Amino acid sequence: MEPDKIPLIAGLIIFAASLLSLRLGVSVAIFEILLGLAAGVLGVKAQDWMLQLAGFGGIVLTFLAGAEVDTKLLRDNFRRAAAVSFMSFAAPLAGGYLFARYAAGWSAPASLITGIALSETSLAVVYSVLVETGRSKSGTGKLLMACTFLTNTLTALALSLLFLKPNLHTLLFLGIAGLFLAFSGRFSMWLIRHPALSGKVVEPEIKYIFFILLGFVYLAELGSSQAILPAFIFGLLMGRHFKAQRATAGIKSRLRTVAYAFITPFFFIVAGMKVSAEALLAAPFLFTGLFAVKQLTKFAGTHFLLQRWFPKAGVYSTLLMSTGLTFGLIAVLSGVRAGYLDATQYSVLTGVLIASAVLPTFAAQRWFPPSEEEDIV
Repeated sequence: MEPDKIPLIAGLIIFAASLLSLRLGVSVAIFEILLGLAAGVLGVKAQDWMLQLAGFGGIVLTFLAGAEVDTKLLRDNFRRAAAVSFMSFAAPLAGGYLFARYAAGWSAPASLITGIALSETSLAVVYSVLVETGRSKSGTGKLLMACTFLTNTLTALALSLLFLKPNLHTLLFLGIAGLFLAFSGRFSMWLIRHPALSGKVVEPEIKYIFFILLGFVYLAELGSSQAILPAFIFGLLMGRHFKAQRATAGIKSRLRTVAYAFITPFFFIVAGMKVSAEALLAAPFLFTGLFAVKQLTKFAGTHFLLQRWFPKAGVYSTLLMSTGLTFGLIAVLSGVRAGYLDATQYSVLTGVLIASAVLPTFAAQRWFPPSEEEDIV
């Protein structure tokens, strides 16, 4: 397909996904993934600019998710969140490794990558669903985002141990990111509250946040690392100021509008485009088995804890904790680059991740939405 038609098709997908979401009452992220998958089947390939925008979209979603986390609630419930997160990470890691190694006959490195990919809970999907359904400020939503963050932290550490090749740039990335986060609060608030800058139509506050996130991405790529963790912490720091200062609360709302209108949809659309339908059709039992392993191990690891704390939203919370996408895609892409995964394994795992982003989310919203919001028990 001619490259000059791709932007038009992407715009159509973004608009159509929004209409379908409004019409059917399901997260727009699901339709962006499915329409991206359909476009890929029809021969539409993601261009380099789409890949770059998709990567940045994932970082922006991570920042926004961090800005929504209630740090006081996280401190007060850290043991609970840590218990859910550890089981959410460890059970799929073990189950995915054992299935890939002994049932599918994959190599040990490929099996380990599979376990890491299945261990993730998608911060992007969970955040999108909670915000769109208005549950991000409920006790359920706040603890779910905290659990998702801690689960992804464990996944990121596992990926780092498996793939990280430290160099001078890695130390530079960690040093600059750490120093910035240590001193960012006062400087950032001075900048976004400055009377000469605040309330301007050119939105310097939003451009400042984008600049910092792009800086994290650049330094992380130099250091063979990931920008997700510092982006989330930056969101945590800024979120505290957004909540404390009424004058700055509108910045987050405007940033979310800009991101959801054009940037973050590419993260989900490109994820759908990357799947090879032929490879999936050639390995239906492997696909089904890996998907079942992820869902069953996530359920076994988290449901009983979540059901205890959220009696009215236990299944809903478990299903959202069973989603996967961002770090899972990073894991399988790293496996391909390192030569541990072949094209079929990559497509099957990517298909499983997309299915885990779509099906549990759809079930949670359609059949198990909490009848009322509840606080943590």
